[in-house]
Amino acid sequence: MSGEPKHSNRLAGESSPYLLQHAHNPVDWYPWGDEAWERARRENKMVLVSIGYAACHWCHVMERESFENETIAARQNALAVNIKVDREERPDVDEIYMQAVQLLRGQGGWPLNVFCLPDGRPFFGGTYFPPERRMGMPSWPEVLEAVAQGFRERRSDVDKQAEELVQHLHAPARMTPAAQTPDAAAVLASGARAVMDTFDARWGGFGGPPKFPQPYLLRLLLQHAAANDDRRAGDQALFTLRKMAEGGMYDQLGGGFHRYSVDGQWLVPHFEKMLYDNALLVPLYLDAWRLSRDDFHARIARETLDYLLREMRSPEGVFYSSTDADSEGEEGKYFVWTPDETARLLGAEEADLFDRYYGISPHGSFEGKSILHPTMSVEAVAKWYQKDEEEAAAVIERGRAALLAERAERVPPATDTKVIASWNGMVIDALAQGAAVLGEPRFTEAAEAAAAFLMETLRDAGGLSRIYARGRASIPAFLEDYAGLADGLLTLYEAGGDERWFLEARALAEEMLAKFWDEENGGFFTTGRDNEELITRFKPAHDGATPSGNSHAAKVLARLYALTGEGLFADRFEATARAHALLLERAPTAMPLLVTSLDWIRRHQTVALVGDPAAPAARALGDVVRRDYHPTAVLAQRALDADGVPVATQVPQLAGKELVGGAPAAYVCRGFSCSAPVTTPGDLSELLRAPVALNPPLPNP
Repeated sequence: MSGEPKHSNRLAGESSPYLLQHAHNPVDWYPWGDEAWERARRENKMVLVSIGYAACHWCHVMERESFENETIAARQNALAVNIKVDREERPDVDEIYMQAVQLLRGQGGWPLNVFCLPDGRPFFGGTYFPPERRMGMPSWPEVLEAVAQGFRERRSDVDKQAEELVQHLHAPARMTPAAQTPDAAAVLASGARAVMDTFDARWGGFGGPPKFPQPYLLRLLLQHAAANDDRRAGDQALFTLRKMAEGGMYDQLGGGFHRYSVDGQWLVPHFEKMLYDNALLVPLYLDAWRLSRDDFHARIARETLDYLLREMRSPEGVFYSSTDADSEGEEGKYFVWTPDETARLLGAEEADLFDRYYGISPHGSFEGKSILHPTMSVEAVAKWYQKDEEEAAAVIERGRAALLAERAERVPPATDTKVIASWNGMVIDALAQGAAVLGEPRFTEAAEAAAAFLMETLRDAGGLSRIYARGRASIPAFLEDYAGLADGLLTLYEAGGDERWFLEARALAEEMLAKFWDEENGGFFTTGRDNEELITRFKPAHDGATPSGNSHAAKVLARLYALTGEGLFADRFEATARAHALLLERAPTAMPLLVTSLDWIRRHQTVALVGDPAAPAARALGDVVRRDYHPTAVLAQRALDADGVPVATQVPQLAGKELVGGAPAAYVCRGFSCSAPVTTPGDLSELLRAPVALNPPLPNP
């Protein structure tokens, strides 16, 4: 039948959009699973584990060049059993084989191509390889032949290398914990100094290109600035956030951030958009507004949330994973412009002002076309064209609307429509914080809809699932899913006071402890008792584009301790910190979220608020916590019943907290003691800003 693909392989039955992209390659791909490994053992063949994700540009390039090439694919099929893995579905598999390649080659990336023995042990790997020799790189066919020859003819050497590699992979999980919890203040200050020493004073950010958003390093600076009255740290963070949003890495028309900037100026992005980047950046921009009251930061947060709701939200109310860098086979084509296009859409006069403001020129900034980025202030462009500022702003807004409408008619980048539990937890967190800080209930409604769907669809008596795709849940959740979703639900509870979300978060955290906790050395494994047993169990310890499972789990434990006062959560938090003490003390920027959580649990303040959430007086008290910058405060709210009596509560820190003379009241609790109640925003603000002794640490065992 005409129109049917020439080739099909076993990936055609998968739900991952990334795997489905490879379903009609001539490569005989298997999904990860027993069938492929059994064949490898039966035929004594080496196994290629090729790992990527849907928005990965070089993954697409290698597919076009090699995996769609029938001659290369035929040789690959003859030499190896070939497994394709979506790293976003299986972070456990990716974690192991990425670490193996980093040990072998000193660096990794995607596509990740790893050659394994039939028992799963890796012995050689790399990233992208071209179809012919290029720029000093061997060709993919040469790599295949050389590795296969080694597998056949030097099997004992290959087996020895694989065994040594696996021993190195086991080592981090066997690390002995420190006897003492690291000093929170020292680790925070050390981490902040290390970040500030690499600051780019001209363009913002840290280090040279390529530049990534690094949200947890920025949060570390903001929290250090607040804890130590360090204006330099706060200024660096605020300057970086502004420069990122003024560059081409931020989508000036549709909102939202691309993955990273290939240059030092935040101008030319790698054009894919990841759900997690945008979810993690929103709270930072909200904090920037809390600190500076500069509406620029609030606008970026709001536009990014609107982008997520408009372009990344599924019909069920949950959020897709990413969009590609490419469209119609060209990177960035959807996002770039020429002066001819703007003149046609806006007319010559308005296009001239718009082009000057956004840096659109005949020579362009990316392959002959221009990436929109403000090159001057509205005030400056108004003066240039002898217009008043309001008129110039109106021209710019009309231009943005016209270009956005035109862009909607272009072929958009492909969307990876799978739903990931941990990343959706991050979006719930961002939406709930957006609702609280910006005072926009629509964001709360969106967060609640997503949370309800996830808990109904991904949660059952057996535990949590990681993926929702093609109408079904799949893959037992990993540590990062439990931590990410629990964290988002706690923020949703803080934003609206609905105890359902507190209880769901607590249940997830308790299950996380039961499934992933390392009883011998403390800390958490990536995989739990429901996950597949692989060649090793990892304990994730580095925060990257997303937080490590241990950092995120520790943050959840700290928040639950603040809301409950229960020692179990503090004990497990401190054991996690001791398990990573060496890294925290020697390289605190490797785990910035754990660093800030360590500081947080020592300085946290629980605000227990009693009153009708809809009443102006209660809302005004809550807004002191929600809208001012109190990075170590957590808000618990006890609502009233129909008769105006405080309802029964399952949040321990709210127990016994009552109205004062019938008026809403707030109590500030630190450690095991609470203040007398206050009833005015001014008094609450004064309490939160008052210098106090640190919360006492629990004794080390």
